[in-house]
Parts: sequence; structure tokens; C-alpha cells
Amino acid sequence: MKASRLAVAGAIAASAVVVLSSPAFAHVTVQPEGAAAKGGYAVVDFKVPNERDNASTTKLEVNFPTDHPLASVMPEPMAGWDIKVTKSKLDKPIDNHGEQLTEAVTKVTWTATGKGIEPGYFEKFPVSVGALPEDADQLVFKAIQTYSNKEVVRWIEEQQKGQEEPETPAPVLTLSAAEDGHSHGSSDTEKASDDPASDAEAASADTAASADSSDTTARVLGVVGIVVGLVGVAYGVLAGRRRTSA
Repeated sequence: MKASRLAVAGAIAASAVVVLSSPAFAHVTVQPEGAAAKGGYAVVDFKVPNERDNASTTKLEVNFPTDHPLASVMPEPMAGWDIKVTKSKLDKPIDNHGEQLTEAVTKVTWTATGKGIEPGYFEKFPVSVGALPEDADQLVFKAIQTYSNKEVVRWIEEQQKGQEEPETPAPVLTLSAAEDGHSHGSSDTEKASDDPASDAEAASADTAASADSSDTTARVLGVVGIVVGLVGVAYGVLAGRRRTSA
């Protein structure tokens, strides 16, 4: 009876977790393919789930931040979708490898040419972006999702510090720390190759560490074997006593 009650309680708890967490999975979100480092370039995916049972998603509009305009925005071609890139003039020009840009992409619109995202499915919309700002920790992309029944969902609410997540939050891309240039890695390699003695010491240390690890593993296995053997002996003695008593 206790087991059945525990099983029922576990099922209820699991259901509660699913119910409470499911809205988070239904949001339009943005995630990088790999890292989105400050000052670098990245491919980001706008993940769009279909939340309706009787309509398909037929249009997605993503507004790019104007407070941190991106010099390069290139959506990946997608079968079944027509893509429109909208550029606007900037209040303040931005530098792009020494060139002053006076306009930047402010919106990308995907319009379905077929069925779109049908009920029960989601789709990712990849975009190459850069250079990412060095003076920000995140970028907010406000998105608008349109369904085949003309319903429009505006994912434009920004998360306020210390408050609960809004009902229709805007996709947020979190930026990681700026990555070091490849030159650091090259110089380290050159230093290692220029100093054979250091390489030999490093190899010796690695060998010693490997040996210590192997020795520790052997000791652990030996102790485990002894414990298992003692348990087996004890079980045999107890079984013999039970037979004798019987």
C-alpha cells in the first residue's frame, strides 16, 4: 500500500513539474550555435514553437536592437520560407573594420510559402550576426509571431530585475566574455617547441601523474575485492549455520 501511495505521489509531483515548466518551453527564444562572445561573430537560432492546436505559424518578425546595432546580419536560406531583411538609418554611425556605417539591419521577417510551422512542431531560424558589442552583457530581440488564423503573439516584454518572468518575454541573447586571439595559442606552442627541457619535464610529470593514477586505481580495486570476498565468506557462514539449525 505504501509503495502504491508513493508511486501516486511521485506521479503527481512529476505532473506538477511538467505543468509548471511547460510555459518556458513554449516561448520564442534565441540561442547561439556555440559561443556568442563579446566583440566576435556568431550564428544564433531563433527557436519558434507552435503553441496552437488549430493553426500554423506562418510568419515571424524579429526586431534587432538599435541601442547596439550589428554591422553584419545574414539569415540562412530556409526551404518553405521567404526572407526579408530590413535596414534603417542609424542615429549614430558605427565602425566596421575602419568603415563608418550609417545604416544597419533592424528587422528580419520570415513568411511561410507553404504550411509553415504546424501544430506540435517547432522550427529554428538561423542568423549570422556580428560584431557583437563589447559593452553589453546581453541583446534583446523583440519578436512577433503570426498564426494562420490571423492571431498575433508579441514576444516583446523585457524581463525586469527582481520580478517574475513576463507572460510573453522577448528573446534574450546572453553574451560571453571576449575570446583571446589565436596569437596567444600560437605563442604558447612556439615557446614549448623552443624549450625542449620544459617539454621533457612536462612529459615526465604527465607520466608520473598517470602512474600515480594507475596505482590508486589498483589499490581501490584491491580493497573492493577484499570487501567482496569478506561479504561472500560471511554469507557462506550464515548459510551453513542456518542449515545446521534446520
